[in-house]
Amino acid sequence: MRNTAKITTAVLAAGALTLGLSACGADSSDTDGPLIVAASPVPHAEILNYVKDNLAKKEGLDLQVKEFTDYVTPNTATQDGSVGANYFQNKPYLDDFNKKNGTDIVPVVTVHLEPLGLYSHKVKKADDLKSGATVAIPNDTVNEARALKLLATDGLITLKAGVGNEATPADITKNPKNLKFKELEAAQTPRSLDDVDAAVVNGNYAIESDLKPSKDALVLESPKNNPYGNFLAVKKGNEDDPRVTKLAKLLTSPEVEKFIQDKYAGSVLASF
Repeated sequence: MRNTAKITTAVLAAGALTLGLSACGADSSDTDGPLIVAASPVPHAEILNYVKDNLAKKEGLDLQVKEFTDYVTPNTATQDGSVGANYFQNKPYLDDFNKKNGTDIVPVVTVHLEPLGLYSHKVKKADDLKSGATVAIPNDTVNEARALKLLATDGLITLKAGVGNEATPADITKNPKNLKFKELEAAQTPRSLDDVDAAVVNGNYAIESDLKPSKDALVLESPKNNPYGNFLAVKKGNEDDPRVTKLAKLLTSPEVEKFIQDKYAGSVLASF
């Protein structure tokens, strides 16, 4: 169903992508050529492939989708021009990435929200976690803070007042269950569920692991006033690329909204 290439590491991804583009003569800066978009496999690439297969041709858009399973390479590839855009991240993550890496990637249009959730193979309710239980959380700055805020919202922990998107376990002021935290790469958190008591998992990785956020999560983020919507992004200066403008329009169309509702049944929420 997917006409995409799965690439599993940042180094291999960058090398393979550069080689592939050189071989076919594609240039992401050529506005007459195809628009190559880097994306996480689920749901981002699935949404893009729906657009590619059903909507892009009518708009005269030649869309190509490249899948990446990490949260770094899509931005580095966008910055160096290997791809023309990416679709996988939220604003707090991008702000942190730009600050740490000296990149100038900017959002174009917000498309959807993937609620972050707490999952477990060992308990049915968050309150059932025992004293000293181990909880896996993502180890990147923004998603770790987001995970801790989720646990705090449910009353499992209390965070220092005013803590923002750089919260770490060191900012926990109350921990009544004496929870232990195992910091893992975001993609690894669902795979840890047999080894820990619970894990906070990003929505895309939950879906890839056959978890249904709307049904399986012990605790789930609310979409209300949520700053973590995922968007189409480009290197600054490319916002008005006509190919990007066309894709932004299609990604926020009624057809895509219906696709998201029908396919993900509340596990992914349209944000437009």
